[in-house]
Amino acid sequence: MKTEIVRELGQPDILLPQLVADGLAANDRIKLRLSALQAAVQHARQPRANVPDLAMESRAAGLAPAALVTLIGGAHLAGDDKVVAPGLAPLLKGIEGDILAMIGAAAAGNPSEGQQFEGRLASIRSAGHLEATPEIEIARVGRLTGVEHDGPDSLHRLVMDLHKALNRLAASNSEEVIAGARVFGVQDADRAPIASFMRGLNETRPLKFNHPGLDTTAIRAGDRLVIQNDIGTTDAHVIVIVVTASVVTITYTDVHLARAKFFVSLFDECSLKWSGLDKHAAAGLEDDGTFYLVTGSYEYGAPDDRDELLAAIGSSLVFLIDWNKARKLLRSWVAKTDAVRILEWAARQRVGHRGFLELGGSELLGAAVRSAAPTRIGFGERLDQVLGREPAIGFLKTCLQVSTEALREGQSSRLARDRIGADLVRHLDRVDSELLAMVLRQIGLARDVAALVQQAVSMIEPEPTLVRQLAERAGRIERKADRIAIEARAEIARLAARPVIGDLVDRIEQAIDELEQAAFIASLAPGALKPEIRSALGALALVAVSATEHAASGLAAAAEVQEGRRADSEDALAAVARLMDAEHQADAKEREITASVFSGGLDLAASLGALELARAIERATDCLASFGHLLRRYTMSDLSA
Repeated sequence: MKTEIVRELGQPDILLPQLVADGLAANDRIKLRLSALQAAVQHARQPRANVPDLAMESRAAGLAPAALVTLIGGAHLAGDDKVVAPGLAPLLKGIEGDILAMIGAAAAGNPSEGQQFEGRLASIRSAGHLEATPEIEIARVGRLTGVEHDGPDSLHRLVMDLHKALNRLAASNSEEVIAGARVFGVQDADRAPIASFMRGLNETRPLKFNHPGLDTTAIRAGDRLVIQNDIGTTDAHVIVIVVTASVVTITYTDVHLARAKFFVSLFDECSLKWSGLDKHAAAGLEDDGTFYLVTGSYEYGAPDDRDELLAAIGSSLVFLIDWNKARKLLRSWVAKTDAVRILEWAARQRVGHRGFLELGGSELLGAAVRSAAPTRIGFGERLDQVLGREPAIGFLKTCLQVSTEALREGQSSRLARDRIGADLVRHLDRVDSELLAMVLRQIGLARDVAALVQQAVSMIEPEPTLVRQLAERAGRIERKADRIAIEARAEIARLAARPVIGDLVDRIEQAIDELEQAAFIASLAPGALKPEIRSALGALALVAVSATEHAASGLAAAAEVQEGRRADSEDALAAVARLMDAEHQADAKEREITASVFSGGLDLAASLGALELARAIERATDCLASFGHLLRRYTMSDLSA
């Protein structure tokens, strides 16, 4: 009645703050009612599902929860395309009344715009979409709640446009600005919570860079302080915070369920009680233009606790802008869950993802791949398939951090790209290190076999049973080495590693095969050998043992070269030189043994045994020398990189 009297007095401007506050409250009620309508359809289709508890959302919107719970729980199908629910007609009337309140507020501030809204509502009414009936077509629910950008107008689209209009009115008619928030009708006690929210918001606001959004309005509506932020540019992406004397209530709407869950996860350490319709909002409806609503409630004891939560809420909002865009981009490089994990890290570390998108996002990563590893990462290949899961996550975190630092510190985008490319090279080098570690395991087994051969040929009076046992052990080691070689080749192929690493695997495998053959021959050869031949065979086997040790030390040093420790290149090249010397020593010993055999004094079996044993050991050292040449090539390629 007082409102009408003021209008009659010709002073509607006086009413505008209250009308806007009432319109914003009506917006909250409409969203809850639409969500309840969608939940009723879902329950009618799946009657065994639990009825959601809407007590928290209802209290935040000022509605009685029992009516909505009864409506959803009593919903059932009437045929294949209709739903019957208790209280459905009053709910539809309530939606219409709320939208009239929003239009009235919009018209008070901008009459021409109000007329346009009234015309749109008239069209929706004439189509029968708001007809208050005890049953409703499922398709009509979709038309009421849908938000198709290129489709026909809908009630939900009208509500969102009205919401924007009311926000503009609230901002343009604000009485003052508190820390960047446009406010009106606030009390002295409201200033601290508003300032706290804005403190958090302004701490992270720079991380949105050139993206629009994060405009805040605050209004006193009866016993409630209402703080609202538009977040970004998505129509249904809004947060409304209601502060009362003892409770902070967050109402958050989003078109992306994953982002809504992400938002909730940011407050894991807070004592917020969450309730939402996220599991019911869009399921089963033909129209996918729906939104998800989640409500959080926090009962605080002291104003400091309230203000701490408000600051946390404000600081979190920038990380929601373009979140889904960043998630889609990242999941083309790593698994979906890991993409969200990276974004959570970026939010908690106050790094964000907007800088990464600002510098090109996918193109930024593509440039790094083309520059650092054009042959190792194929088109469409995920980073976690090449680098491994944790290294890929670590690299992408670095990309986000480098991008943010570059923009905040005024660095060139070229420098950011170079830093990201260098980090990718380091990660790929670590992949090489893991592969080289497998080769090092091979070399260790090669030394074990060489030591067994030396033990067998150095016996003054060989015990046939013991020599056979040594040969059998060498066979088992050789089979283990084969498995490592197979695994290494599979990893090299999967990771598209440098071909030279595969060559290193091949050479060590060949050396082990020759040494195992030598152990086998030693188990067959008769014990009646000249002392000088047995001594020479022992010395030759010792050369093979030393050669495996040189190979191991050289490979370990070469692995350090790629990590930036270029001084280790000298150790790697020195080990290569020792491998060459070992091969020459083995050649000399093998010829010495051949000459002794041809000098006579041995039967045929002993002669053949000594010759074949010496040749097998010498061929193993040839393989190790070839390994050395490959190791030199690998080391020099790292030095020239």
